[in-house]
Parts: sequence; structure tokens; C-alpha cells
Amino acid sequence: MVNVRVFVKNISAENFWAIGKPIPPVQIATNLNVVGINKKDEELLEVPFVFTINYTPAVAQISLKGTSHVKGSKDEVQQILKDHNEKKPPPPIVMQSISNVVFLESVIVCRSLGIPPPIPLPKISPVPKKKRSEPTYRA
Repeated sequence: MVNVRVFVKNISAENFWAIGKPIPPVQIATNLNVVGINKKDEELLEVPFVFTINYTPAVAQISLKGTSHVKGSKDEVQQILKDHNEKKPPPPIVMQSISNVVFLESVIVCRSLGIPPPIPLPKISPVPKKKRSEPTYRA
């Protein structure tokens, strides 16, 4: 069983929008890059990453950098390293663990800066009026 721990080492965020000016509708682009995979021990890998958020129009920019420690059996670690050397993407558990942490951190930063978060907020649709049910057939 692979165990993943994520450590954020650097957070850089800037709000470009004027204070008090309403923020227009924005498009938000997120990008998570795994920089590499380094073997630290027989059962430990270090996975550095960079996560960036860009807004269009240029409302703000956020960047998080850090490292993830992937711990598992010797065979699991060897397989992850082998896949990385063959240019295959990291296992989903690693990417999911990193993205969970960085998205949560970025939402907190967005709240501090007063900008829209990088995750879509749920939309509540109006309750449709119920029509009188029609029979499935007519005679």
C-alpha cells in the first residue's frame, strides 16, 4: 500500500485587481506539474511539484511549490520509478494526493486575496414547475 504525504514549501500569490472594483467573470486555468521523481531510500520517493493558477482576465496569479513523499514496499517504489523513467505519468494516488492538498491551500489563499477560488462553486438551479402528468397513451 502506497502512502503519500504532501508538503507545501512555497506559496506565491498576487491580486492584480483594484480594491473595490467588482471582479468580472473569469476563466481559471490550473496546472499541476510533477518536476521529477527522486529515490531517497529503498521504500521512499521524493516527488517535487509546482502548481499554478492563472486567471483570464488577469485578476490574480497563484503558485505553490512543494514536495511529496511516496512511501511503499520496495516493489511498489521500484515500479513507480521504472514507470517514471519510461516517461509514464505518476500513479493516480500520487497526483490525487498532491492536488487535494494544493487545491485546499489555494482556496484559503483566494479567500485572503478576495478572488474567486479555482474550483467551480455548486450552482443551484431553480426548481422547475411541475406539469400535470400526461397519460402514456390515449384512447
